[in-house]
Amino acid sequence: MSVPARASLYFILSCLVAVVAGCTTLPSLENRTYTTALPLEEANRTTLGKGISHMASQHPGKSGIHMLSDPRAAFAVRALLAKAAERTLDVQYYIWHKDLTGTLMFEALRAAAERGVRVRLLLDDNNPSDLDPTLSALDSHPNIEVRLFNPFVVRSPKWLGYITDFSRANRRMHNKSYTADNQITIVGGRNMGDEYFGATDGVLFADLDVAAIGPIVKDVSDDFDRYWNSQSSYPVALILPKVGPERLKELTSEASILERDPRAETYIKALRDSGLIRQLADETIAMDWAHTRMVSDDPRKGLGQVPKEKLLTHELGQIIGEPQSDVKLISPYFVPAEAGVLSFTALAKRGVKLQVLTNSLDATDVAAVHAGYAKRREPLLKAGVELYEMKRMSDGPREKGTGRFGSSGSSLHAKTFTVDSERVFVGSFNFDPRSAKLNTELGFVIESPEMAMQINTSFNDRISIIAYEVKLTDDGDMYWIERKDGEKTRYDTEPHASLWRRICVKVFSMLPIDWLL
Repeated sequence: MSVPARASLYFILSCLVAVVAGCTTLPSLENRTYTTALPLEEANRTTLGKGISHMASQHPGKSGIHMLSDPRAAFAVRALLAKAAERTLDVQYYIWHKDLTGTLMFEALRAAAERGVRVRLLLDDNNPSDLDPTLSALDSHPNIEVRLFNPFVVRSPKWLGYITDFSRANRRMHNKSYTADNQITIVGGRNMGDEYFGATDGVLFADLDVAAIGPIVKDVSDDFDRYWNSQSSYPVALILPKVGPERLKELTSEASILERDPRAETYIKALRDSGLIRQLADETIAMDWAHTRMVSDDPRKGLGQVPKEKLLTHELGQIIGEPQSDVKLISPYFVPAEAGVLSFTALAKRGVKLQVLTNSLDATDVAAVHAGYAKRREPLLKAGVELYEMKRMSDGPREKGTGRFGSSGSSLHAKTFTVDSERVFVGSFNFDPRSAKLNTELGFVIESPEMAMQINTSFNDRISIIAYEVKLTDDGDMYWIERKDGEKTRYDTEPHASLWRRICVKVFSMLPIDWLL
């Protein structure tokens, strides 16, 4: 290509980038409304509040924690809280699919708003554009306001936003919380969608949430307000085109059709069988009362404006302290990077027993992330860290009794760890550079030996069934052990992963992309 032709091409491309950039300028937030959570004195007068506040008063300084490991129960609790709420619902998620469970939950929020409940829905904007009409329709309801975190101005294709504003668009809100009447909240790893609630024929994500009552709920509500009123949260009315009132009616119709779908039967049954609201009202719900602290990133992290010492990772380290005896870590995307390997090695040298469960290459839904983990396996194993990789189970019927971290047809998605069999973390944080440096995250540190024992027991009892154990030969060669029906099978390459998938991981592992993973 001649010099004049090349110059002309550069000029044209520069003009195109400038035009696209001009079309992706975010609107002003000058006239955005400022709202806050329901005041506690009002929240305590709700039906939920009357029972919960009395229970909490008997455990001063502690929060009640109820584990939600069963996916159907996790869906049912959210739906029932939408029905039970009298004043407010504050809902914050990273992903919300417009599938069976996602649509049913949208309808639950709309129905609550019809009863006069104020609904605030804050979503990260890393969702498909086909969700836009539904969000706009919900926002048209007088009792519902929807906001998008770090939104893309160009709705389709959204990837244009990465070209024109990569630094901001690459930072996402990964937090998950669901709070009713400022009295009870759900925090953990689940997004809103069929794969997170066990309602799909494809990949199911074995996951973990906790429902919490007591003083920790106010912390979550205050944190929600911080995100809701942050400079990264935009009312959808400023971003999305308006839709007619008929679109809201269509949502109700879609939900009604889905409720008659045979796939919804187990969810309807879970709603019928759940005694959560009654148990809260008569104070018979099983709760682990424990000192609980919330850890959360400042929402300014979404704009790259938070110093290192203010990140969740720093706060989490201060709360957890130095492990003394044992750590069990469960993370679907485990990318310790070089600094993490050094930290794990130092702990192992001090005699701390370290066990890690993450996804195998066959099970993971993000092969590039697996590459960031794979190249760290050898030094971790040499340091004495025990590594287990979740199997990719069949797509058949779910196997009963597979514990908190695995099931037939499932991929690991839970994000939790225990320290010294005394402290438990449950939240959205993945042990990877993206969670540490780019995405905002939220979780609980729970001082509960009882809960730690539950997780550790489940880990120890089920690990040989749901996962491969990764080992090293004396010569430093890696292999995998599968235990099944009392027999051991050895694999000298990534179990059940295709040659093409293994090649992709090898290529990704050579690229300097750890900071993106």
